[in-house]
Amino acid sequence: MTDQPLSRRLIPPLGSLVAFEAAARLGSFTRAAEELNLSQGAVSRQVKDLEARLGLALFERRRQRVHLTEAGRFYAEQLRDTLARFASATAQTIAFRGSGGTLDLAILPTIGTRWLIPRLPDFFARHRDVTIRFSTRLRPFDFEQEGLDAAIHFGDAHWPGAVLHRLMGEVLVPVAAPALIEAAGYRTPADLRHATLLVQATRPRAWGECFAALGLGPAGDQQRLSFEQFAMVLQAAVAGLGIALAPELLVAEEIRRGELVPLFDTRVISSQGYFLAYPEAKRNLPALAAFRDWLLCQIAPE
Repeated sequence: MTDQPLSRRLIPPLGSLVAFEAAARLGSFTRAAEELNLSQGAVSRQVKDLEARLGLALFERRRQRVHLTEAGRFYAEQLRDTLARFASATAQTIAFRGSGGTLDLAILPTIGTRWLIPRLPDFFARHRDVTIRFSTRLRPFDFEQEGLDAAIHFGDAHWPGAVLHRLMGEVLVPVAAPALIEAAGYRTPADLRHATLLVQATRPRAWGECFAALGLGPAGDQQRLSFEQFAMVLQAAVAGLGIALAPELLVAEEIRRGELVPLFDTRVISSQGYFLAYPEAKRNLPALAAFRDWLLCQIAPE
């Protein structure tokens, strides 16, 4: 006997699952019936059928009120996510009738706010029937578990199970507040060995690459302050807390305003880059295809 027939027998009727999820979420068979446009008796029968299939109680019935059992609470939590994905998959499949639909996109916060979002009016002018739902992710993740369609990712050209399109590389520049440069007397790259280094937590190799590019050998053990996002790194640099190693793409505005100044006329080419990543199974999703084609047209040849 194969696993497939067994797994199918473990899948209850969809109507029973929907009725149970609504009753669990609303805490009432009556309110679930109103939401689903069914009778209270129909919802109760669906739930009883589901309990019979599972061989255990999902609700405790006391004085005409229902309360989830421990098993029922667990099942409801798992089922809610499954039904949400089912609804999302259905909506995305319907989108194949046209060129629109919804794209669930993970973005890096700073590249999203400073580079992507200012360009999006052009995308929506061309694709008015596409909706993008944004979420923030700083590190690679499992697309299936997270329920996301695509991500704009920084790192190496490697993401298990995902298709990657290189968008652009990155040039890093050490920057600091003018007052800090003057007070500390930073004049040559060797002065970095005595500076407080501001670190972006998801890029632990960056300062090491910078030291190597400047011929300084391994980065020293001087004081470091670590931050989760580049926006915080840049704000710390503006506040004079240390030297930031920042992408030119993301620090241009602070340099233009004079809040930060590049040091030593140094530019470091990162070994990593920005990528659009998505699962192979989503390649032809209309909303993703529209976004991918538009995004790749935004990238100037390097």
